[in-house]
Amino acid sequence: MDDVTALKGRIKSMMVENLMLQVATTDIADDQPLFGPGSLGLDSVDALQLVVALDKNFGLKIPDPAAAREILQNVNTIVGAVQKKTRPQSTWGERNHKP
Repeated sequence: MDDVTALKGRIKSMMVENLMLQVATTDIADDQPLFGPGSLGLDSVDALQLVVALDKNFGLKIPDPAAAREILQNVNTIVGAVQKKTRPQSTWGERNHKP
């Protein structure tokens, strides 16, 4: 998925739909915090729903709370995680190395 703007739009739409947010996707800033002061106002239940939606829509697995805190900061950090997950890995040597 090369078009970052389209990916941001998909993520924002997914958030509005899955979390039933009362805000337009255009009103969500890419760097707006999702949790805490000055944020979109999400809570722990929203975080769980967001983790499930990211797995379902993008195959992005968030394995633990530390990873969730890193990835679920804002739309930009989610986009980065999705891009990293979908980017082809250059680990040919690791996969084909036989001891």
